[in-house]
This record gives sequence, C-alpha cells and structure tokens, in this order.
Amino acid sequence: MSKGRNNEVSRVSLCALAGLIMAINVQTFVHTGGLLPGGFAGVALLFQNIAKTFWGVKLSYGTLYFFLNLIPIIISYKKIGKKFTIFSCVTIMLNAFLTDVIPYKIITYDILLISIFGGIINGFAVSLCLIAGATSGGTDFIAIYISEKFGVDAFNYVLGFNACVLICDGLLFGWSKALYSILFQYASTQVIHIMYKRYQKNTLLIVTDKPAEVAGLISNMTGHGATDIHAFGSYENTPRSMLYSVISREETAQVISEVKKIDTCAFINVIKTENVYGKFWMRPND
Repeated sequence: MSKGRNNEVSRVSLCALAGLIMAINVQTFVHTGGLLPGGFAGVALLFQNIAKTFWGVKLSYGTLYFFLNLIPIIISYKKIGKKFTIFSCVTIMLNAFLTDVIPYKIITYDILLISIFGGIINGFAVSLCLIAGATSGGTDFIAIYISEKFGVDAFNYVLGFNACVLICDGLLFGWSKALYSILFQYASTQVIHIMYKRYQKNTLLIVTDKPAEVAGLISNMTGHGATDIHAFGSYENTPRSMLYSVISREETAQVISEVKKIDTCAFINVIKTENVYGKFWMRPND
C-alpha cells in the first residue's frame, strides 16, 4: 500500500474514531448533565429540547445535526478543500447516526465532573479530526475558514456563537445548566489549543555558524524564509549570524531537532507569537 494511501486510511480512521467518541460523549456526559456542547451539536440539542418541552415532539438529533451542517459543508467544499470536507463528513455522519443508535448511559450525576470531563473528551475528539486534516463540522468549518483566510486562531471566536446559544438555553430552561455548559465548552476549547497547533505560531531566534544550511532547512521543512541578522558574540568577541523566522508551532519541535543535527552548537530561542502581520505562508488544506 502506498504512503499516500496509508495516510488517507489513517485520516479516515481518526475521523471515524472522533465521530464515535462524540456520540458516546453525548449519550453519557452531555445528556446526563443536560448540557449543550459547542457548535451545531449544541444547536441540535437545543432544538430537541424546545420541540420536546413546548410542542411534545421528539426530534432526531442525527437528522437535525446533519441538516444544520449542510450549508457549512457546501461552503467548505468550495472554499477550504475537497478532501478536507469529505473526511469531515465521515465524522459528521457517524456522529449523527451513532448518537441516535448508541443507548443512553449514566456514568455519574455529578454535574461538575460531567462538565469538566465531558468537555475534555469533546475537545479530544475535535482535536483528532483537526489532526487528521478535517473537522467535526458546524462552527469548526467556519473557524477553519476564518483561520485560513486571516491567519489567526479563530477557535476562541466560536465561543461568541456558543454564548448566544447558551443565552437562549438559559432564558428558556434556566441558567444553571447553561452556566455549567460554559465550563464544558471552555474545557473543550483548552484541549483543542493544547493538541492542535496549526494556527499557533512561534518565533525562532537561532544563533548559528551555519546560517545558509539552517535557513535552507527551515525553508524546505516549513515553506518559510529566515532573516540573517549579523550580530556580535560578546562572550567570545566574535561575529555571529542570528536567523529570525516565524513558523507554525506544530512544526517547531521537528525543526529544532533537525537544526541541532546541522549545528550541534546552535543556540535557539523559541518565543510564543501572538500575531503576525504581513505575508505568512500556510500549507493549504487539501
């Protein structure tokens, strides 16, 4: 089996696993706590609750979740990437189908534990999709599109949309569960930030005796250039070369490892970068 084929099988597997984990999480932690997860999953559950409480109608979560995702799927297919969207659909469809099939299971009634661990599990599942070069659907499509277009980490902005959903839930069904849902969504977002670093950036300051080789390495590995700054080493009173480059945080560890192979004496300072203005190349989603 070719390397490309292996990669696609791995991506499908991660997306399928994410869909399964999300469905189990909804049928255990989310339903037990009466919480709303972020994105269109929360919107689907809110519609379910409204229909059941005010109209006495039981709506299918899977059907609601799938149809809510239709427009984002179309936009993603046209604007982000075809394979990216197809792999995302694996997670969306499995999540939609399995949530209606997997039996309801109570693990704990402790609402605080449900909020924290349910959020962690949800964030882990979403991160699996993102690592696979896909997404779990809904607002994640929107976050990816904004991140790709403007080069920013947009997942915190999704919290604004989620806040609107939670306000509606609080007004209709009481504020207690809505406030616990904020804990759930915050825990989920933090896990995503820890596991997925594509839109997070680091600045590298590398003092090296082999600037040309190191700059070539950075360019080949990341697609980014480096600025050679002529410096002076005060300890040994000798001229030095210091390379300045900004790269994705997910590439940092591998780049440092390869730089040390070229120059074992290289001095590397890694600085967390909040914002970059100007041209910053990012590998496009397929």
